[in-house]
Amino acid sequence: MKKAGKRIKREKRAVGLMIQLYCRHNHPGHEGICAECAELLAYAHKRLDGCKYGEDKTTCGKCRTHCYRPEMRMKICKVMRYSGPRMLFRHPLIALGHIFAGLRKPRDPSHSS
Repeated sequence: MKKAGKRIKREKRAVGLMIQLYCRHNHPGHEGICAECAELLAYAHKRLDGCKYGEDKTTCGKCRTHCYRPEMRMKICKVMRYSGPRMLFRHPLIALGHIFAGLRKPRDPSHSS
């Protein structure tokens, strides 16, 4: 497995905080996050680890290659719709970094050196 760079680590942190925020408000009564959200987080991290764009990636929502299974894509979209606006108040620097990362266009991985 290749070592995750700064961008992938930042994306993992952002998605982790978003899932945590979503779970805390929509699945109360758990220490940490519930099993369903933990599964989604592990899946998101696995997809980030295998991202063909690597450090040249944009955010997953803006990516031309949708690597999530349809049911997991629906779940992560639901989390993002809920957590995205709230992240500006809870974790403003991470939210702004995520917004700026979404403005990037991914480079074609076949042209990277």
